[in-house]
Amino acid sequence: MIQDLSDLQDPEPEATRRDAGNTESSRASRGWWDRHADEYQSEHGAFLGDDHFVWGPEGLDEAEAGLLGPVSSLEGLDVLEIGAGAAQCSRWLKAQGARPVALDLSHRQLQHALRIGGGIPLVEADATALPFADGSFDLACSAYGAVPFVADPVQVFTEVHRVLRPGGRWVFSVTHPMRWAFPDEPGPEGLSVAASYFDRTPYVEQDDTGRAVYVEHHRTLGDRVRDVVAGGFRLVDLVEPEWPAWNSQEWGGWSPLRGNLIPGTAVFVCERA
Repeated sequence: MIQDLSDLQDPEPEATRRDAGNTESSRASRGWWDRHADEYQSEHGAFLGDDHFVWGPEGLDEAEAGLLGPVSSLEGLDVLEIGAGAAQCSRWLKAQGARPVALDLSHRQLQHALRIGGGIPLVEADATALPFADGSFDLACSAYGAVPFVADPVQVFTEVHRVLRPGGRWVFSVTHPMRWAFPDEPGPEGLSVAASYFDRTPYVEQDDTGRAVYVEHHRTLGDRVRDVVAGGFRLVDLVEPEWPAWNSQEWGGWSPLRGNLIPGTAVFVCERA
């Protein structure tokens, strides 16, 4: 689970596992990221960089991975970044000659994108209802954005399929499904199975009235593949980044200890069928 910051002003929310639908999940995500955007960018901004494209806490860099295609092929392409946060990935894409658009549900995250600058078009919208015409983009990407936080990811994939041109590539990263069986802890306590991998019940943090303030949804690896296909895509590659020797940071439940033993991120490389 990528969430690792606590609300310092409000009472600590209760962590539970319960059902949460599309509307509740969307409302919780918007509120959580608006409240925590400042802390998130302050804590992780240096690692992410202002104009780098990093797929996850392991530090897999698109400049080396080329999951969207060869860097030289990006020039002139229209690219949609979903769950863009402060639009770091979009700035890197622009530097390669692409024409990116950065979309996020959180107004505060997009304010950080404005603060950093770079002239990236910014759009505040829900990934399940993309405000673009059919066939508007050549590529779409999302580094830990949107997909883990929606109740029905096929809605996102169907929308991405709609706005992509024929043959367009869709690449997204999420918490590796295996990690849901383990506690979200960076130390030894995070190495023992504590829950069923097959339990799809969402992880919810709720306030004292029972209102969800954070929601994350679990899908097994097989679920993710089936969702990709149901959204109209062909799975080209599934990348499970290994933890590199240079990376000594801890990020929530991600750490060198765990990263050297179990996968923490899954990157799905898909093409529009």
